[in-house]
Amino acid sequence: MDVQPIHRYPQESIDALLLSIPFYRAVKSLDPYQYDTLMQYSRVIEFEPGEVVLEKGRKDEWLYFLLKGQLEVLSGKNLETGDTRDSLVVNYITPGEVFGDLAVLLDHERTATVVADANSKKIMVFGTDFRVFGELEDIRPISLATKLIYYRNMVHNLRWKLEVYRMSYPEKSFASDHRKVKLFTGLRDTMSELVSLDKQARELARLLVLWNAEFNRLGIAPRSEMDKTSLQALG
Repeated sequence: MDVQPIHRYPQESIDALLLSIPFYRAVKSLDPYQYDTLMQYSRVIEFEPGEVVLEKGRKDEWLYFLLKGQLEVLSGKNLETGDTRDSLVVNYITPGEVFGDLAVLLDHERTATVVADANSKKIMVFGTDFRVFGELEDIRPISLATKLIYYRNMVHNLRWKLEVYRMSYPEKSFASDHRKVKLFTGLRDTMSELVSLDKQARELARLLVLWNAEFNRLGIAPRSEMDKTSLQALG
């Protein structure tokens, strides 16, 4: 693992890599100053194939985004010995995806181990210390507009994943529970919207943790088992 501060990389290179991440792309377009603020609390991490990226049971307050390569999400890793022989690959993370966000949102330990795919030649991860966001209703140094971008993206991604799972495994008793999580119907671009999005995100995240536990229990890899027509139907 090689951890580097942002200033070690040419700014043009970082900007180009972050174009694949909707959150950073939107913030840079809306408010370059906010983008620069986030960069001050960020770092780039490069991993060798097979290295552990996140450890199940550990806790930190960093959000991570994959820039290059592929990661495997494992279940069953022995924390004390580091033995992964009996681990099951339950998911994959591809460039542009966020990971580690559920643990940060719910303030609990990581629920799975993430490792760099042994078949990837180069694995590059971008991390931002979520503590810069402060308390939900604080708007310094991270503005209301920036927080809204982040939470809108998060809620959208969570709903999308849960809907895919519902379409793939409709027989599960909790398959449609995410549809019961109320959408915001008030005035947009307000603190009320942010509070609602935070509530939605927490409820949806708990449902996703429930799904992940079920996949682990059954030994199912969500993506490999999904019906392709379900993904196409979601666009």
